Amino acid sequence: MNLPVFLLEAPLDGTAGAAMQIVNNPTILIGGIALIVIAIVLVLFIKQVIINSILGVIALGIIYFVFHIELPLLPAIVVSAIFGLAGIGAMLLLKFFGLF
Repeated sequence: MNLPVFLLEAPLDGTAGAAMQIVNNPTILIGGIALIVIAIVLVLFIKQVIINSILGVIALGIIYFVFHIELPLLPAIVVSAIFGLAGIGAMLLLKFFGLF
């Protein structure tokens, strides 16, 4: 199967032209560095959120099983998973003031 030479050269010329537009382009460099920085910041932020959520669920377990304080189960789990320790603190305040 012999293909004409122009069928093989045309895609390569287009690829080389597109690659040369990217090489030595400062906009691409700045965009790449910005994406790396955004990824690092998101990982650090999400790590703190996950740790706070885990601590909230642990605190909820301690409140239920050690101190035997009855909070509404589903709202307490959702609040502890989203807001962590601060959410459980708010739920305890609501319990203290008789709103639960």
